[in-house]
Amino acid sequence: MGAVLCVGVGGFVGAVLRYGMGLVPFAGAFPWATFAVNLLGAVAIGALAEAAGRTEGLSPEALLFLKTGVCGGFTTFSTFSLETVELLEGGQLTLGATYAGASLVCCLVGVLLGKALARTVLGVLGLAE
Repeated sequence: MGAVLCVGVGGFVGAVLRYGMGLVPFAGAFPWATFAVNLLGAVAIGALAEAAGRTEGLSPEALLFLKTGVCGGFTTFSTFSLETVELLEGGQLTLGATYAGASLVCCLVGVLLGKALARTVLGVLGLAE
């Protein structure tokens, strides 16, 4: 039951943060809010994965809360997919393809950056195993 609570509370926090990002006004047809949450979530989950593998400072419950809960509730692959299809169906082929490609590349790079950031911070703090 503890694991379910960790994921549930984390998911609530992530979803509320995601909703808040959706309230930020962005100009143009490009879905900046979804792009931003997915990129931020990619960096965060990369950093968490790296930190978890290099330290004993994060409990399994904390990882469930942060990775599965917060990051899972914050990021949104389904909205990304819907927005891409809507752009393509609306005749905005270049923008739809750009959004899909940029999301994929940037989020993969974001995970790598998050992992590198965690390695650097843990090394500076002397916490890496």
